Amino acid sequence: MGLEQVRSYLRAWNKDGDILELDASTATVPLAAAALGVEEARIAKSISLKNGEGALVLVFAGDAKIDNKKFKETFGFKASMLSADDALRFTGHAVGGVCPFALPDGVKVYLDKSMLRFTTVFPACGTGNSAIELTPEELTKYARCEKWVDVCKLQETQ
Repeated sequence: MGLEQVRSYLRAWNKDGDILELDASTATVPLAAAALGVEEARIAKSISLKNGEGALVLVFAGDAKIDNKKFKETFGFKASMLSADDALRFTGHAVGGVCPFALPDGVKVYLDKSMLRFTTVFPACGTGNSAIELTPEELTKYARCEKWVDVCKLQETQ
């Protein structure tokens, strides 16, 4: 998939013009924060995880990480990231550009409550140099969120 598929997908809400294409990489939280000029916590990190024979996408704040105990209590299985090849195969997006938009049927999106402390967050848009600024309400709608979950914890800063 990639940027053009996400652009087409977001056109349904007239948000395709809001996609930011950057010269710098947004493939990691630190790179995305630097490229966008925002704090790392506001980067909406999307990861693809095994879900039986398929995948799910979990989106959470850039300063959070999965709490394995909470994840297992919520989903009933251990969090296991997909390989780069499987991420592309199941989500249509390459690692670094995995996002909650324009996903194949059957790939459910879950949003973590760690993002709710921000007015806006920045998820990727299918490539390692794209993003869009959205409110949590917009993200819920455009990602066709299955539900909000509490499966992450904030990373301790040194």
